[in-house]
Amino acid sequence: MTQVTAYRAAILHSLADPARVGLDASHAYYEDGVLVVADGHICDIGPADQVLARQPTNLEVIRFENKLITAGFIDTHIHFPQTEMIASYGEQLLDWLNNYTFPEERKFADPAHARRVASFFLDELLRNGTTTAMVFGTVHKASVDAFFSESEKRNTRMIAGKVMMDRHAPDYLLDTPESAYADSKALIERWHHKGRQLYAVTPRFAPTSTADQLAVAGRLLQEYPDVYLQTHLSENKQEIAWVKELFPERKGYLDVYDHFGLLGERSVFAHAVHLEQEECERMGETDSVISFCPTSNLFLGSGLFDLPRMEAHQVRVGLGTDVGGGTSFSMLQTIAEAYKIQQLQQHKLHPLKALYLATLGGAKALSLDDRIGNLTVGKEADFLVLDLHATPLIQARMKNAHNLFEQLFVLMMLGDDRVIAETYIYGDCCYRRH
Repeated sequence: MTQVTAYRAAILHSLADPARVGLDASHAYYEDGVLVVADGHICDIGPADQVLARQPTNLEVIRFENKLITAGFIDTHIHFPQTEMIASYGEQLLDWLNNYTFPEERKFADPAHARRVASFFLDELLRNGTTTAMVFGTVHKASVDAFFSESEKRNTRMIAGKVMMDRHAPDYLLDTPESAYADSKALIERWHHKGRQLYAVTPRFAPTSTADQLAVAGRLLQEYPDVYLQTHLSENKQEIAWVKELFPERKGYLDVYDHFGLLGERSVFAHAVHLEQEECERMGETDSVISFCPTSNLFLGSGLFDLPRMEAHQVRVGLGTDVGGGTSFSMLQTIAEAYKIQQLQQHKLHPLKALYLATLGGAKALSLDDRIGNLTVGKEADFLVLDLHATPLIQARMKNAHNLFEQLFVLMMLGDDRVIAETYIYGDCCYRRH
């Protein structure tokens, strides 16, 4: 028997990129709206009077006061093994990796440790309203099995992959081109399209993979054309110089990946803070994706990402928390830092654009906008109930908010995990704030 439930509150969701269609056409807002969910999918949405008039009179309606329903947040770059080393003091990227990250990732050779952290990590995502994420494991195959097993239990739509790394890291974290291929292939066969799970081929970044291993990554993408690729690109100037030393025959950092066939519509490159003009053009030509990671770019002192510049080259951009270089699981706090980074460059990030980046824009970046990213009929029912009175300060500030945009901006500037009242996965409530 089909389970049908309706949710009544203010409802806001993105319909398109405000930069392309203008603010008014970019969203739908119902001050008193109803969202109807059946079998994990959205089957009706609109003004309450209209939706209720066309639904059965005995429909179960759950009503929320001082709440806003919106689509689940989508995090396009995060490292689950770095959960328990978040907020590690005082280093820039390369030293931070050697001093903090690699020793922490060593622990994931133990499947029990990997399961425990994966469980905590996924619960933390849901507590912060993130319903889909693109996730790095470690070099250990068991870390990804553990992650997908925990995700499958929660029915979350996740993309993840085993890190490929065969040089310039401690011996205990190195694989080989051959083992990286075999392990990745086995994980793809086991998990890609199993329920809501999806796989990403995951070379950590160019300095930690030999040419042979990057060629293996390209081979996997050819053999499995609908898997993803995730890696890092042009995060830190010292890193870029190192890549040029390691690959002197290539034109630059992006060209290393391009040479091995790693660019394309399902290829997500985290950071891309310091791209050269030719690299921006090539990203656009190949329909490759950038994950903008504001809190880690600031925390590690990497630089300021120029969002309008990338969009001028028609590059799809999603938001990433990049935990543990990033400092929060909260997409709201990530938006707040993204806003400040654009301000420093004399760009404005409108709250509707920020909502787009955190929801539908993230779905488009991950080529999943046919399934998730907003609340249109037919989409999977991953959605949030946001509390407009989450804290005394937010409640006080809301009294002076004159329109929807101000309300949204207050949530983005002052909000964190406390704003998430409930998180729904495939129509089921998977988190409720107590």
